[in-house]
Amino acid sequence: MAINLTLDMTNEGTSFPHYWETCVGSCHAYMGLREDWRRQLKKAHMDMGFRYVRFHGLLDDRMSVFVRNPWNGNLAYSFYTIDSIFDFLLENGMKPFVELGFMPEELASGQNTIFHYKANTTPPSDYEAWEELIRRLVQHLVERYGLEEVRTWYFEVWNEPNLIPFFWTGTMEDYFKLYQHSVKAIKEIDAQIPVGGPATSKNSWIPEFLAFCKETGIDFVSTHQYPTDEPLWREELKIEDFYTNGLSGFEQTMKTYPFKRGVMKDMAMKSREEAGGLPLYYTEWNSAYENDFDEPRVAVLTAKTIFDLDGIADIYAYWTFSDLFEESQQSSMPFHHGMGLQTIHGIPKPTYRMFEMLNRMGTTRLPVECDAESTVEMAATMSGDRL
Repeated sequence: MAINLTLDMTNEGTSFPHYWETCVGSCHAYMGLREDWRRQLKKAHMDMGFRYVRFHGLLDDRMSVFVRNPWNGNLAYSFYTIDSIFDFLLENGMKPFVELGFMPEELASGQNTIFHYKANTTPPSDYEAWEELIRRLVQHLVERYGLEEVRTWYFEVWNEPNLIPFFWTGTMEDYFKLYQHSVKAIKEIDAQIPVGGPATSKNSWIPEFLAFCKETGIDFVSTHQYPTDEPLWREELKIEDFYTNGLSGFEQTMKTYPFKRGVMKDMAMKSREEAGGLPLYYTEWNSAYENDFDEPRVAVLTAKTIFDLDGIADIYAYWTFSDLFEESQQSSMPFHHGMGLQTIHGIPKPTYRMFEMLNRMGTTRLPVECDAESTVEMAATMSGDRL
C-alpha cells in the first residue's frame, strides 16, 4: 500500500531546539579515568553534539572523595579524582551534569549496595555531615573552575530514589531531607547554581516533591523514563511485583503487556503538567523495549520520540553513549545489546547514526501530513536552513 507524505515548504515552521543534545548518560564516574571512555565521549561530542555528560557514583569510595586512612584512622576529603574527570570534560568542550551520589561508606547508615561496583544506597547516618561534604565539594569546584563556569552546570540530588530498596533504602521523606540539606549547602556557596530533582524513575514523585520544595527551593524538575515503564506508570503493576521473579518476571511482562504507541509522549505530557513552569529535564531515557539496543528499529523509535517530545522536555539525556558500562559486568563482546550508542570498541550502532542525522538538522520544524497512522512523521530544515 502506498503511503503519501506531504511537506508544506511554504510554511514558516516552528522553532526546533536540539534539546536532546544538551546531555548524554554514561556509566559511573570512575570510568571517566579510562582512555577508551574518553576517546568515545569525545567522538560522541563531535558527531552528535552532546554538551553535558551525566553519570552515577561521583561520591563513591572508589572516587576517594571522603575516606578513612587505614594507617592512621583519619578521615579526609579529596577531590583529585573528580578534578581529573571534570578537567577532561572542560578541555574538550563539554561540562558535567553533576549527580550527587552515592553514599560514601564513612557517611552511610547501612551496608546496602547496588551494581558491580557496589555503590552504597543508604541515607547518611548524619545529614549535617552529608551537607558539609556537599558544601566542601561545591566550594572546591568554584575555586577550581570559577563561579561563572559552575553556574552553567546542573546539580541533581541522587538517582531514582523511588526505586526502593534498589537505589535508595530510605523513604520518600528521607530523600526529601537529603535534598534539603544538599540545596542548603549549594545555595550557601551561590544562589544561582542550579539544583533540582527528584531524579526519579518512571516520572514519579513530582507533585509530592514540588509541594516539599515550596520552602526548600528548586530550579528544575528531573525524572527518567523508558518505554518499559508503562506497566508501572499506569499503576497496573507495582515495582515490587514487577521484579518478584527477577529478570524472568521482567521479560515475561515485556512479552505479554499491551504497550501503547506513543506512551513516552503520554508520560512526558503528564510530567510537563505536573512540573508547571519549571524546566523539565529527563536525565535518563532510552528507546528499547526488549533489550534490543543494537537494532535499527530502536533508532527509528528514538527519532519518533524526540520529535514527539519537542516542546515538552527541556533536556532529554539518552542513556548511554557507550557500551563501556559496568553496572552488572563489563561485557567483552561487541554488539551484546548493551545500552550504549557505541560498542565497547567504539563502533557506532544504528541509533548513533540516527543521532548524527538529527544533529545535522536545523532549528526550524516544518509541518508534515501523512495518510498512514503507523508511520513516523517528521521534518526539519538542515543546518544553515537548507532542506
